[in-house]
Amino acid sequence: MSKTRIFALLGVVIMLVAVFTNPSKEKINEKLSLKAKEILKKQLDYKHKDAVDLGMMLIGDQVVNEFVNNYTYTENYYLFSLAKINWNSEKITIGGGAFGQVWISSKIDEKAGMLIDALKR
Repeated sequence: MSKTRIFALLGVVIMLVAVFTNPSKEKINEKLSLKAKEILKKQLDYKHKDAVDLGMMLIGDQVVNEFVNNYTYTENYYLFSLAKINWNSEKITIGGGAFGQVWISSKIDEKAGMLIDALKR
């Protein structure tokens, strides 16, 4: 078998693996929710951890779900997926996923901070 055929078959195999292991929208939203909860806890910056945990149970989960459902969306390209945020008519890529893994960019810290500042006003 020639090298060209081997590389072509290898490329096809890699693409098939990428298609079948592309993370779902739910998995990406789960990672975004975890990151948003982490950001919200950091923004609250209370001294009493118990108060923060109680606040997160009562209000934080709702705010995080609101953020993920209303401001973020996922574009699926079959080989990989991109998570984007829609803020003030800007569409910014904040993460991606491929081969069963999800990566979240540090840009979400900046945009979530802007959203929390807007909510505090």
